[in-house]
Amino acid sequence: MIEIHSLKKEYLEEETPTQALRGVTFSIERGEFVSIMGPSGSGKSTLLHILSFLDRPTGGSYKFEGRSIDEMTDQELAHVRNKNMGFVFQSFNLLSRLSVHDNVEIPLLYSDTPPNKRRALVEEAVRSVGLEEKLHTEAGRLSGGQKQRVAIARALVTDPDVVFADEPTGNLDSQSGLQIMEILESLHEKGRTVVLVTHETQTAEFADRIIRMKDGMVESDKLITANRIHRSTLK
Repeated sequence: MIEIHSLKKEYLEEETPTQALRGVTFSIERGEFVSIMGPSGSGKSTLLHILSFLDRPTGGSYKFEGRSIDEMTDQELAHVRNKNMGFVFQSFNLLSRLSVHDNVEIPLLYSDTPPNKRRALVEEAVRSVGLEEKLHTEAGRLSGGQKQRVAIARALVTDPDVVFADEPTGNLDSQSGLQIMEILESLHEKGRTVVLVTHETQTAEFADRIIRMKDGMVESDKLITANRIHRSTLK
């Protein structure tokens, strides 16, 4: 599904170049659950932004489902992003005065989904994260854990091929964080591809594979299926 080779990203800060990514190479197969770990400044968030089409690299190559992103216009990237990708962010990115229903519906407003189908899709997505009783509650009235579950429902409403999660437990207590990780794990078990960025080892180990970043490069890339932690350690 995802294939990157010698990926680079350079930023100019006061006319001084800063290398955020220094030649990153790996691939992610459909249905994998992959964690990308690393300390602050390691390049993991920059990498996620490129993988999810929120930014473009300045060097190297990136193929998504066999197609190079260099061949895609910004409009095509936006279309693929809306149709094939779901996003979960640390800060939730919900509109606090809108209801759960209206927040989850937002991605559908940018698709060709007819209005009479949108409600059913929203209700199913909200039901999948166990918040159907909060469907018409303003997002600002929810707890942190509930807000993140709404964010996951919003990510799922377009039935994406891959879900990108950027520090999804970072603003949550341990119990809420565990619930979020169990939802992501359940998505993976149903065949969804999940790419998670985190600095927390216990969170990362819900995945089957951990890619560790350091100084803009891949430090290690290991399968950890046999060492999957017991969920109770996060309680």
